[in-house]
Amino acid sequence: MEKNTAININIGKDDLIWSYLSTFLQIGSGILLFPLILRMLSSETVGIWAIFTTIFTFISILDFGFSPSFTRNITYIFSGVDALKKTGISNEKSPFGINMELLANTIKAMKWLYARIGLAAFFLLSTAGTYYLHTIVKTRFSGDEKFIIISWILFCIISTYNIYTLYYDSLLMGRGLVKKNKKIIVFSQILYLGVAVLLLLSGFDLVSIVLAQFISILAKRILSYRTFFTPSLKSNLARFDAKDYFDVIKVILPNSVKLGLTSLGAFLALQASMIIGSFYVPLESLASYGITIQAVNLIGAIGSVYYFSFVPKIGNLRVDNEKSEIKKLYKRSAMILLLSFIFCGTLLIFLGNPILLFLKSQTMLLNKKMILSILIITFLEKNHAIAGGFLLSNNEVPFFKASIISGAITVIALFFSLEIMDLGVWAMIIAPGIIQLAYQNWKWPLVLLNDLRT
Repeated sequence: MEKNTAININIGKDDLIWSYLSTFLQIGSGILLFPLILRMLSSETVGIWAIFTTIFTFISILDFGFSPSFTRNITYIFSGVDALKKTGISNEKSPFGINMELLANTIKAMKWLYARIGLAAFFLLSTAGTYYLHTIVKTRFSGDEKFIIISWILFCIISTYNIYTLYYDSLLMGRGLVKKNKKIIVFSQILYLGVAVLLLLSGFDLVSIVLAQFISILAKRILSYRTFFTPSLKSNLARFDAKDYFDVIKVILPNSVKLGLTSLGAFLALQASMIIGSFYVPLESLASYGITIQAVNLIGAIGSVYYFSFVPKIGNLRVDNEKSEIKKLYKRSAMILLLSFIFCGTLLIFLGNPILLFLKSQTMLLNKKMILSILIITFLEKNHAIAGGFLLSNNEVPFFKASIISGAITVIALFFSLEIMDLGVWAMIIAPGIIQLAYQNWKWPLVLLNDLRT
């Protein structure tokens, strides 16, 4: 069998620069569009858009942990392991450098799983999602429903396609093609911004944003496929019929289920506020909450770029058991996250609403106390999420039980603080924050530091 040399993943300055740019455009495209969106769309429509964004996040949970699991295992394969394990990392090295048969089976396992996840996503969106949106629109929306209906149909299609092709991201990142992956994201997000601006100015309302997302995702997937599946790689993979792909699924499944439960818990803890709050809070207030959350999430994303850029490298270091290097990467990741929140958070608090007033926006950010509270809560969340990511690089998921329990308690706390205490938007902010602070925010950074000492 032809030998394919295993790779040693290195992340350079170019990778980081493209990562920061792609993250800013990927997460910040909504922020960049805010001036136009807030001028062209009513506050009620902005509130509906915020609900769309939350539903998109919820549907992403159907990935159920397969994406990070596949990314990690693709990295292991390209690093030269000869077998995949349910937990931990195999010490067996492939005599052929890269085990192409194992890679072929893993790719087929991805395709098989994501086809079924995509169908499940479409079913949920077209049934429960449609019923939920219909309820909100009929009881709380006073504008023209035509654009909402068209937008929702397009949204169902784009969300299904995005889930079905999600494994392309795992392939690129797992192989260590960070810069190429980020360049594709930059191009697709610039395309999204251009199409969205053109359609918004043409008066297509909410349809503008959803249709622009569809075109952007389609372009991204086409470019991702061409980047990963080079002629030589396709030639190597074609020699195997990948009949053992179910063996890969059996190996991936345990940790993926744990990650899926973790994602569900995280959604309940961090995103359920929007879904539950939509029944108690006016759409105008929901719009202010939604754009504030997006602005803070942009800060969190910028602060996390360094960590996410090094995820393939961290997996590579785990294979070689280089704990001292992993510890250095964690300390840098945590420090960059903290500095990002201090600097960007200060700008958001003092300049956010003045800028929106200057732009004659119909929707403002929340008040300064609320913004500060969200910044602190989100920083603590991102910090423990990064620590969890480093723990996950060892192919173990110690935090899934805590995540689902915290999520369930958060939902109860939200209902209590909204229904009984009538705290409004404050309930949506502090209920998740208090529950996360009680355990998760401090637990996983502490566990990681103890792990890296040994």
